[in-house]
Amino acid sequence: MEATQVRAVAKYIRIAPRKVRLVVDLIRGKRVGEALAILKFTPRGASPVVEKVLRSAMANAENNHNLDVDNLIVKEVFVDQGPTLKRFHPRAQGRAYSIFKRTSHITVVVAEKREG
Repeated sequence: MEATQVRAVAKYIRIAPRKVRLVVDLIRGKRVGEALAILKFTPRGASPVVEKVLRSAMANAENNHNLDVDNLIVKEVFVDQGPTLKRFHPRAQGRAYSIFKRTSHITVVVAEKREG
């Protein structure tokens, strides 16, 4: 029988996906307690956002699927690119430079660790 997988998604987060991927790569495959500790001490702007999504996935597992939070592992975590906001920065002599404000969709999937 397949173990229950529980997910949480945060969409339209105003951080570039490339920067968020640096953070999510640190917690993939870890136990949730260890993952939270890693995120707490990672000095990157995406850390609090990823932590919030992870806590949401843990709460979903506990409340909706009656899973034991102590046995959960981060089964999957990935970042997809959301819509890009296009802005212009005025420059000298009437020119304008494009600025792309990128957004991210962060998905965290947790599952119970198999004993054995």
